[in-house]
Amino acid sequence: MLPWSAELAGRIDEHVITSELLRGNPLGDPHERPLWVYVPPGYDDDPARRYATVYVIQGYTGHLAMWRNRSPYRQPFPETADAVFASGQAPGIIVVYVDAWTRYGGSQFVDSPGTGRYHSYLCEEVVPWVDAHYRTQPSAAHRGITGKSSGGFGAMITPMLRPDLFGALASHAGDSLYELCYIPEFGKSARHLRDYDGDIWRWWDDFQSRVSFTKEADHELLMLLGVSACFSATPDGRVELPFEPQTGRLRPDVWQRWLDWDPVRMVPPATRRRCAGSAGSGSTPGSATSGSSIWARRPSARPWGRLASRTR
Repeated sequence: MLPWSAELAGRIDEHVITSELLRGNPLGDPHERPLWVYVPPGYDDDPARRYATVYVIQGYTGHLAMWRNRSPYRQPFPETADAVFASGQAPGIIVVYVDAWTRYGGSQFVDSPGTGRYHSYLCEEVVPWVDAHYRTQPSAAHRGITGKSSGGFGAMITPMLRPDLFGALASHAGDSLYELCYIPEFGKSARHLRDYDGDIWRWWDDFQSRVSFTKEADHELLMLLGVSACFSATPDGRVELPFEPQTGRLRPDVWQRWLDWDPVRMVPPATRRRCAGSAGSGSTPGSATSGSSIWARRPSARPWGRLASRTR
């Protein structure tokens, strides 16, 4: 396998979406976001044909440019997907690569006063824009979502929150069963915070002042800060950690806010209905996902907003 890029049988269109929902977000992150849309071979040959759509979302610290990263003897995901469609192993579909990066490394694809309205951005801006600009089959029955790690988490919860939009999912090593997924990392983080007098903001200032990921603490503390901003920020955007930094003891009320986002807990047995989907365990450290089918429900109403988007 050659270690450089190959020409696709289909094509990737690169867009920039101006998001009104992300404008003025708490972290000051860009409200203009890249969006890649892959169309399969033959898309331009039959103007009457419409296609199913799969949305691909990334793990923590992921951003769109990383899809071009190449490892020895392995194709990047977009090239592999293109080869599947070009060979006829699967019918052609539209693949949408979504950016939801934040300065803390990710958004968990949720709406949060600590990061911004990334769930609403995906559902209320990106999906309608793609349906308006490409020949999709614009129904939940023909729209799926997939991701790995934090992206796998997003792939699980998004159809539960919006079953009217997404009718299928695939999650690889998605974050779930938080007692096994997150708590083992809290002890490591508490030990790292000793070097910063228990103050995660002292670590954050240090992290931003040097080359990233050059200290052992960086991976755990970035994930802790970022996920806390997503799951346990107060209404005014203040980030609360789920444990006491000096002792590592859980803060029950704050930890409960994390548990409210645990996909295992978001599916009460009394309200389950079967939904097309799959989940797989992976080699990602801390993953507690096991191979299984996925259940989905429509949750209680959440205050998602809806505004328009445009492209430039």
